[in-house]
Amino acid sequence: MIKVGIVGATGYTGVELLRLLSSHPQVELSVVTSRSETGKAVVDLFPSLRGALDLVFSSPDISLLKKCDVVFFATPNGVAMHQVTELLDSDCKIIDLSADFRLKDASEWSEWYGQKHACPALLCEAVYGLPELNRDEIKTARLVANPGCYPTAIQLGFLPLLEQNLVMVDSLIADAKSGVSGAGRKEAMASQFCETADSFNAYSVDGHRHLPEIKQSLQTISNDDINLVFVPHLTPLIRGIHATLYATLKDTSVDLQQLFMDRYRDEPFVDVMAAGAQPNTSSVRGSNVCRLAVYRPQGGNTVVVLAVEDNLVKGAAGQAIQNLNLMFGLQEATGLTAPALYP
Repeated sequence: MIKVGIVGATGYTGVELLRLLSSHPQVELSVVTSRSETGKAVVDLFPSLRGALDLVFSSPDISLLKKCDVVFFATPNGVAMHQVTELLDSDCKIIDLSADFRLKDASEWSEWYGQKHACPALLCEAVYGLPELNRDEIKTARLVANPGCYPTAIQLGFLPLLEQNLVMVDSLIADAKSGVSGAGRKEAMASQFCETADSFNAYSVDGHRHLPEIKQSLQTISNDDINLVFVPHLTPLIRGIHATLYATLKDTSVDLQQLFMDRYRDEPFVDVMAAGAQPNTSSVRGSNVCRLAVYRPQGGNTVVVLAVEDNLVKGAAGQAIQNLNLMFGLQEATGLTAPALYP
């Protein structure tokens, strides 16, 4: 069994990790930490997990975490980078769900996250954990930077087009919407029910923290500089991301439907819908699937890709477990095959 620790397990991503890992056949949940809930039973905080696990939150004791085979960090940005070096030195693998290791440039990271990076030497070693792009590298990684929720949907939507050099890279647009759980489990006026219900708004239009992460990856795929307009929106949903992606085609003779079907044919968690279908967020709620549809409106030179995912699963905890499976030589879909919830 793989001994697993979770640092920061009281947020929405943390409890989603607990939910999924509690039924993973090859995992033993050993350490679950929380500074604020130390000594409290996990099921007292999350009654939905009653009968699924029997654990108590402990303080983040590095000596206990060192006994784990792998540690997930479901912590705010800027926390994991202060602890991973000591854990890696103890042959413990790390899957970081924060943004601490997603960017390769320490100065760029500091610019977007407002603090100096604590271990810049590890940025080059960290493998970006998008399995559909970096599967082989993830298999041998010690440190995996789990992608953000918006970046996952946007990259999977653009990936086939950029790999085949089919679109103009100077005019990409990502118009993306997220449920309120993407803001985290914290007290904040903007995420209160009365503020978000019956409302819909854009935010961080001048620049969202996920923008450099998305551009870095897309530029690696295309081997060219990318100009991307990324506008996120907050919707009155609990979970879900819907990204509508736009690009200008260089060649309108390509069968886009076949291109996407061929690219993702063997991917267990990317579902390309039939021509003319439109994915919705409810179809992926609670699942690790990113569902895609591709269009060329009126037969013109604009390609439109629709991408939906559950921001807490394929956009966070589920993808992290996908990476765990790869890192430990397990079948990639282990523990992640449950279909979406409906309604």
